[in-house]
Amino acid sequence: MKKNFFSTCANVARVTIAGAAFTTFAAQAAEQPAARGEYLARAGDCIACHTIQGGKPFAGGLKFDTPIGAIYSTNITPDVNTGIGKWSYDDFARAVRQGVRPNGETLYPAMPYPSYARLSDDDMKALYAYFMQGVAPVPAHNRAVDIPWPLSMRWPLGIWRTLFAPKVQPFDASRYNDAIVARGAYLVQGLGHCGACHTPRARTMQELALTDLEGDDFLSGGAPVDGWLPSSLRGNPRTGIGAWSEDDIVRFLKSGRNLHTAAFGGMTDVVQHSTQHMDDADLLAMARYLKTLPASGAKETPHAYDPAAAGKLQNGDASARGAAVYRDNCMACHRSDGRGYMRVFPAPGGNPVVQGKDPTSLIHVLLSGSTLKGTKSAPSSFTMPPFGWRLSDQEVADVSTFVRTSWGSAGAPVSAEAVAKVRRTVTVSAPEMPPGASLKR
Repeated sequence: MKKNFFSTCANVARVTIAGAAFTTFAAQAAEQPAARGEYLARAGDCIACHTIQGGKPFAGGLKFDTPIGAIYSTNITPDVNTGIGKWSYDDFARAVRQGVRPNGETLYPAMPYPSYARLSDDDMKALYAYFMQGVAPVPAHNRAVDIPWPLSMRWPLGIWRTLFAPKVQPFDASRYNDAIVARGAYLVQGLGHCGACHTPRARTMQELALTDLEGDDFLSGGAPVDGWLPSSLRGNPRTGIGAWSEDDIVRFLKSGRNLHTAAFGGMTDVVQHSTQHMDDADLLAMARYLKTLPASGAKETPHAYDPAAAGKLQNGDASARGAAVYRDNCMACHRSDGRGYMRVFPAPGGNPVVQGKDPTSLIHVLLSGSTLKGTKSAPSSFTMPPFGWRLSDQEVADVSTFVRTSWGSAGAPVSAEAVAKVRRTVTVSAPEMPPGASLKR
């Protein structure tokens, strides 16, 4: 069923390309600008950053913790007093693609204008039409940054922008020999701004590469964001998506889950607010482009399943480090063979997140849990409960080590000190107890 569905999508895409339709920017721009702009705003995931939980869409106020202090997203509704209602198209385009406010101030690069610099004029006009005509105005004053002086001065941001932000120029599709791949590159590098999280940054905080044409650092994995580590989107067979098919990538973007893993952290918001709403053709284009990216870093061998850990657990042998913790807390959902349950509970065996050099995400999900919300294509919601409230740092380290070294995975052992470091940065709380229940002995 899955194979037939995605094969059909691929065939339709190829036929459409041959007819010069769905990937041509001109055809897309011919749609009603505001309607097209709403789709583009979804693809850019604007609502995730510019909306607080329970707040009005695009009214801003979401907090971002940075190394120098907290900043807050702005009101981008068309309210004339507190939003962008007085902005001209040129004001809007300059802010989005160049990171410059109408008053000349530079935006903090938490706004991914280095990625948006490659957006086409047609797409920019459609976005402007949507935000001015399709978004309800909300009177909400922007919140001042919580950054102490002199670090709060904005003029150094202008220097940063001059040094590191690319010039606005048309996306050059001719650099790619396939129209579908070119469309995917435009979406991944531009509106999707995937590199903002998934590309490592220099000490001066610029992305080490903004496109695949600038080197293998592009999409090779980023630094922790809110305690979650964005993984590699390149062809690394163990720690990237080298073992994933195009269908696997499309399914993940549509539903937040596939045969290999499930979304967590900020990626759950991306799926919820953005990628699940995108056309199958665009998701296929993104997948096909990502599959063109070769592996980066040290050479990796593909994951080869090893049944030894499963055999020991099934025979009652939990003597390996962390095996007893896994048996008592994890095995019911993720199984003794480490293969989980397809598109419900992800398989720890061979999982790219489990095998990465940095175990931050694995430790985080063990401590605080995670909820995979339902989507249009996968309406069921699944929650991994938190274990940090009742497992010690050593126990979390032990079970992390077990899943990183079992079923053919090749992760390094985890220390209790590494767990303690993550614990200090995340919220760990006990689950709500049913009426009459108590944790007291």
